[in-house]
Amino acid sequence: MADIEKKLKELPDKPGVYIMKDNSDNVIYVGKAKVLKNRVRQYFQNSGGKSVKVVSMVNHIADFEYIITDSEVEALILENNLIKKYSPKYNIMLTDDKTYPYIKLTTNEMFPRVIMTRQRGKDKAKYFGPFTSSAMVKENLEIINNVWQLRRCRKKFPADIGKERPCLNYHIGRCIAPCTGRVSEEEYKKHTDGVEDFLNGRQEKILERLNAEMAQASEDMEYEKAAKLRDSIAAIKRLGEKQVVEGMSDCDRDVLGLARAEGDAVVQVFFIRGGKLVGREHFMLSYPEGAERENTAETFIKQFYGGTPFIPKEILTGSVIEDREVIEQWLSSVKGQKVSIVTPKKGEKHKLCELADKNAALILDKFGDELKREHNRTTGALEEIKKALGVDFDLDRIESYDISNTQGFESVASMVVFEGGKPKKSDYRKFKIKSVYGPNDYASMEEVITRRFLRYKKEKEDGTEKPKFNILPSVLFIDGGKGHVHIVEKTLEKLGINVPVCGMVKDSRHRTRGLIYNGRDVLLPPSSEGFKLVTRIQDEVHRFAIEFHRRARENKEFHSVLEDIKGIGEVRRKRLIKHFGDIEGIKKASVEELALVEGMDRPAAKAVYNFFNKKE
Repeated sequence: MADIEKKLKELPDKPGVYIMKDNSDNVIYVGKAKVLKNRVRQYFQNSGGKSVKVVSMVNHIADFEYIITDSEVEALILENNLIKKYSPKYNIMLTDDKTYPYIKLTTNEMFPRVIMTRQRGKDKAKYFGPFTSSAMVKENLEIINNVWQLRRCRKKFPADIGKERPCLNYHIGRCIAPCTGRVSEEEYKKHTDGVEDFLNGRQEKILERLNAEMAQASEDMEYEKAAKLRDSIAAIKRLGEKQVVEGMSDCDRDVLGLARAEGDAVVQVFFIRGGKLVGREHFMLSYPEGAERENTAETFIKQFYGGTPFIPKEILTGSVIEDREVIEQWLSSVKGQKVSIVTPKKGEKHKLCELADKNAALILDKFGDELKREHNRTTGALEEIKKALGVDFDLDRIESYDISNTQGFESVASMVVFEGGKPKKSDYRKFKIKSVYGPNDYASMEEVITRRFLRYKKEKEDGTEKPKFNILPSVLFIDGGKGHVHIVEKTLEKLGINVPVCGMVKDSRHRTRGLIYNGRDVLLPPSSEGFKLVTRIQDEVHRFAIEFHRRARENKEFHSVLEDIKGIGEVRRKRLIKHFGDIEGIKKASVEELALVEGMDRPAAKAVYNFFNKKE
């Protein structure tokens, strides 16, 4: 605490971001401040009125860092980026990572197509959306294909004009076939203009034209065409009717509703585009105990709109947003035009916020039991494991390791990560064993642990821009018994890394039996959530290792020096390794000793001996 006291005195009177760390150097909280000196000092003052979250967090702070920025807006952007990077324990986190579909009109190519995409590229195409579901996109595309009949093929124009006969879509009346050369660019543009009008919500103009075409088709006794136009008109009307929101202007706006329960929150979002409700979506958040309602809504706005490619002109929320002006400045700069965050007190907008709150509450109630079960499977399970181990350190980040090989060679290792009791697959890592030949799991494990934590040290020292190993785990779960645990503990000690190590042991039937910690067996009731979590971790690290090993074999990523010896095939290579243990043993063997290996005749033994002794 003496170092912290010194740092507190040195805090600048400027805006910026502060980063709180625990005694394992893990980032546990990221915040921004208008004045760093005032904001950070508040955490360490002995005044009352602190929230449960702040009290718990301060007890875990071992150090802090800060970064000065030129403005509050810059601090907000940096804070948002660091939260996404570190996923700190005491920050409210948006747990959903959804990408939304767009409708893309490929105006950057001759005879444009209309397609669904989830990536908004920096090209000359036109994008419409985002939409909240692929079903909604498909409904729009179905109408577009029926009415305007744009091409859907990937042909390159003008090079492919007239090369082939038109496809089936032309024959069933769903494409006007520009590939035939009978459709000019000007005529085709009339169709794409109609698509743009439709996607921009100018449906009255479209319906007027379609009604006129239907009447003309009927007069000309083209009853099949008239019926098709009638169905298209009905589909467009249905789509428009269910989107209208009473009392709303043509402004693009999102309406946020919020409901909370223990450890979780739901934000319901109504997406209103051009005065029409184009969809709704709910998002799950996890938050530390004691986080305020206003902070939840504010955090959602920062994290969600910091990652979505579309920002509406207006965001409505029933919660008061403390940093409203700063967030508005930031969102406006991203969008390129003014963005407003409004907390309405009356009128239609207020009713919409209340409706969104009710929807959020219904969703939370619907998934309440599921959330409780998830809590028991994750946080509850971790508490059971802590109690069984008799430890007071957190198990927030568990790294687990396993070795896989083929009859003792071609070894690989897997590292899986569980955060908050859930797998974090983006942090999984694979290792090909480089320095160990033969069936030596201890040496293989030593190599993997050494490589992993040397990378941690290097990335910390270098400040790597895209780090892969820069986080210390709370604990290591090693697939193995006391021997494996001992070798890992020795390796960590050599590296100066202080991380607890547990072994995951199996019974005689190769099923999870329990843990080994500090030299003693730790058994959990098989019906407990803690036992089930250990089993899931052990199964997952084993699965990941086997999968990597199988894929590496299929891709022929392994190469043994024995493969370079003429007459020594896969069977003989395996038998040599099994007999001598490793390459070094084979190198030292005489011709007579090599010939004793099953399946090895004297010419094969001579070939091996001469290869290693440089004799022809």
